[in-house]
Amino acid sequence: MRATRPLALAAAGALTLTACGGGDSVDTGGGDGGGDNTLVAAVSAQPDQLDPHVTTAYASFQVLENVYDTLVVPDPEDLTMQPSLATEWETSEDDLEWRFTLRDDVTFHDGSEFDSADVVYSYNRIIDEELSNSFRFQNVESVEADGPDTVVIRLTQPTPNLLERIGSFKGMAILPENAAEDLDLTTEANGTGPFQLESSDASSTVLTAYEDYWDGAPSIDGVEFRYITEPAAALTALQNGEVQWTDNVPPQQIESLDGDDSVELETTASVDYWYMSMNYARPPFDNRDVRRAISFAIDREEVAEAAWFGAAEANQTAIPEDSFFYYDYAPFERDPEQARQLLAQAGVATPLTMGLMVTDEYPETVTAAQVIASQLAEVGITVEIETLDFATWLDRQGAGDYDAFYLGWLGNLDPAAFYQEQHQTDGPNNYQGYSNPQVDQLLLEGSTETDDEARKEIYDQAAQIIVDDVSYLYLYNPDVVQAWAPGLSGYQIRADKAINFENVELP
Repeated sequence: MRATRPLALAAAGALTLTACGGGDSVDTGGGDGGGDNTLVAAVSAQPDQLDPHVTTAYASFQVLENVYDTLVVPDPEDLTMQPSLATEWETSEDDLEWRFTLRDDVTFHDGSEFDSADVVYSYNRIIDEELSNSFRFQNVESVEADGPDTVVIRLTQPTPNLLERIGSFKGMAILPENAAEDLDLTTEANGTGPFQLESSDASSTVLTAYEDYWDGAPSIDGVEFRYITEPAAALTALQNGEVQWTDNVPPQQIESLDGDDSVELETTASVDYWYMSMNYARPPFDNRDVRRAISFAIDREEVAEAAWFGAAEANQTAIPEDSFFYYDYAPFERDPEQARQLLAQAGVATPLTMGLMVTDEYPETVTAAQVIASQLAEVGITVEIETLDFATWLDRQGAGDYDAFYLGWLGNLDPAAFYQEQHQTDGPNNYQGYSNPQVDQLLLEGSTETDDEARKEIYDQAAQIIVDDVSYLYLYNPDVVQAWAPGLSGYQIRADKAINFENVELP
């Protein structure tokens, strides 16, 4: 065995976190909710459920980030993987075996002791039941315990981003052995994290501090998540002192809030990307020339400005500019004349009608869709904007019941997370139905290449083909924008949008 430190993945590999389930605006109540030392946080939506292995909803993970732990965890500063429930790890010379040493003296919220059996149970549950993140184990041959404090993961091929695969977000949380048999995980939770679940209903989710947390009890007594759908209402609640934190900030007010003493506002570049995709099963969107025509018709800078008012950077290749894996490739400058020529070349008569699904859970997509509709109208494409609640949006995406949709992938870290599951043939998130054998081969090579420079070359090649084929029509990378009460300390805004309150102190 040779000891290794955490892989320094400059843009490590990823997760798909989009909020799920609606939740109308609610009366924010008043005062401090759970008590003088309870943080009240305004979020835009209610968790769809609380099983970390099943949900894909960002609204759920805002809560679960504070309840569960993973073996490793992204460093808040640079997102490289650091110890959490595992204190160290080793890899074999052939990179096919990883041995994780587990932390001592960790207990779950019910007081039971954490050990290797919990890790084996959690990972095998995801694999055997083919739950939401089973694709993260596609190279895993076995997960076994070697005594109570060691877990061995054996691989079928080198997997340079294994740490990201198991630690990038709480969808890979460690549950106690047999948790699914002992609890209703859709509504109950039993983690090792800094807060434990107290209650969750249609108006709020309440957590209380776990005094026996292995990294020290939180400074606050708990967290109350209130669901306030409208950004303006969330901001007003913050300014009025009804809540102390929100990530639901109206984009058009970001600039004016910069000098507002009633709130502390912070922004940072994110690892998210937003995009439009067309349904390959619905002609004429199966025609590459038609997709390219639409891509030439769109002004990404104008779309980004409409969505985020300067707090987003147009980008045609998904991975943000400050990442080691960024690829500077932008072949689709707005060119309406070329768009018209490509439509004619494809034999498509105009006007062509295209439905575009957006969700009111992300109001900026509705606004930006109107800009896209205006731009496409200039080349003879009539866009019918379909504004749906997010649960319906997801159902229709899964059923292939759409012409095109507009949304984002959140919390991406490794380049594989930006591209692999979305664009490999029959990938678990390839809802558009894209298939290109050359891309499949490149994505396979990238997933096993251990040298970062060589990996970047491979993913650059894959990205160029994906962009040229318009599997996704990439639009922009938004900033993370969050605000909190003056005097609140210990909170750190993060590029991966993980919401962690364990170190917060209230004024």
